[in-house]
Amino acid sequence: MPRYESIINKKTNERCNRGYKMISKTMEEALNRQVNREFFSEYLYLSMAAYLETISLRGFAKWMRVQAREERSHALKIFEYIVARGGKVTLGAIEAPKAKWTSAGKVFEEVYAHEQKVSGMINAIVDLAIKEKDHATFEMLQWFVKEQVEEEEQALEVLNQVRIVGDIIGHLFYIDHYLGKRE
Repeated sequence: MPRYESIINKKTNERCNRGYKMISKTMEEALNRQVNREFFSEYLYLSMAAYLETISLRGFAKWMRVQAREERSHALKIFEYIVARGGKVTLGAIEAPKAKWTSAGKVFEEVYAHEQKVSGMINAIVDLAIKEKDHATFEMLQWFVKEQVEEEEQALEVLNQVRIVGDIIGHLFYIDHYLGKRE
């Protein structure tokens, strides 16, 4: 009997010392990378907002600041999920984003391409969740899958509007006024 108590106590102490994880190390690493990517997206959109301010497109800049806030909320949603599953959040360095573009159209071409890239990253984590039979993470990620559809759609809508009116500052003021209303 004492032998079993010793084994049970040892296992209990190990769980208390390291915490009980309901997420694999591989998934934890993938989600931590995505937290970092979401924070990078926030920085990228803030950098774009700063550029757009320099060319007097304040509505475009406001749209980007709102987008940056959304990216931060995405990072925190994953952050909180890692914690809830008993994982360890590890924040990495955030790469400095690009700071100059040649036009608003070029900014939104990059936004659209970036959102497509993020969709691919989310899909890769979904694939990992399926592979690992991690149903809880799969379910959590479904929100991100749907969100990315919206993100791509919104970016493409603005890009198409810019393409229609032409990437000429004077022509962009109507779109700028419209984008400035985003909350």
